[in-house]
Amino acid sequence: MRLVSIIAALGVVASGCSAPASRSSAKAATSDSAFRAVQSRGAQVMGVDQYTSAHVFEPLPNGGRIVLQRDADDSAGTATIRAHMADIAGRFSRGDFNLPGLVHARAVPGTDIMAARRSLIRYVADTLPRGSEVRIITTDSLAIAAVHEFLAFQRSDHHAGMHEHPGTG
Repeated sequence: MRLVSIIAALGVVASGCSAPASRSSAKAATSDSAFRAVQSRGAQVMGVDQYTSAHVFEPLPNGGRIVLQRDADDSAGTATIRAHMADIAGRFSRGDFNLPGLVHARAVPGTDIMAARRSLIRYVADTLPRGSEVRIITTDSLAIAAVHEFLAFQRSDHHAGMHEHPGTG
């Protein structure tokens, strides 16, 4: 009888030990499906396949930059990215952050302050070999903090880099 109780107790302990692994697997599956959803909405909003494009969200001392480029030569995709990034620069200048909200299906951190302080921030789109970048430029410390918060969120949600060239940070 005592042996049965010990075996039963070990079974409870063992099943309790495996539960976190199950929760971890469930969390990973949720995370993967959340990432796939961001990628899917991103493709709709940006007009290019997110799995064959690369984002960079780089904080800089005076703001930051957003880079989006195709992974391979693709003149149509490159043109689409350039048009999208020019549109983003214009929208952000007006305090319109609806598109990032659509991609991420939620309010994006930092955008409330960026919208409120839009007169203190410049957004400049420029071409890159396979896409475009938007430079975010300000000297306002609150705006810089908001830009950095925005970029950190984007980097995390897009599973993106902080620098264009691996090994630079």
